[in-house]
Amino acid sequence: MSILASSDSLAQPPLSDPAPDSLLRNFRKKVKMKNIFVGNLSFNASEGSLRAMFEEFGTVGRVSIATDRDTGEQRGFAFVEMSVNAEGERAIEVLSGKELNGRALTVNEARPKADRGSGGGTRQNNRW
Repeated sequence: MSILASSDSLAQPPLSDPAPDSLLRNFRKKVKMKNIFVGNLSFNASEGSLRAMFEEFGTVGRVSIATDRDTGEQRGFAFVEMSVNAEGERAIEVLSGKELNGRALTVNEARPKADRGSGGGTRQNNRW
């Protein structure tokens, strides 16, 4: 028996890899990120300055400063996602009321977005 023949007999079929999208989706389900609302931001605050402020408490997943869709100007608030719940809680405790660019920040856990309906209002008198 040759060495080549014995190594061929030990070969196993390749494992099928799940799709990367499904892995990411499963990861997000298992890891609950802390979503934090940051209000009373100055209109010249940067994502970098917010990220640096929150990174003192742990890993920051994402920083998103809200902007007006028509003008592109900042709206004065942002959302910060932290990967560890306890780190997010600590950041909220310490940073709430802290000044950034001369303004005292409002920092608390973000609430889920409320369902605002489909828009357009409802008709009271449906004669037409």
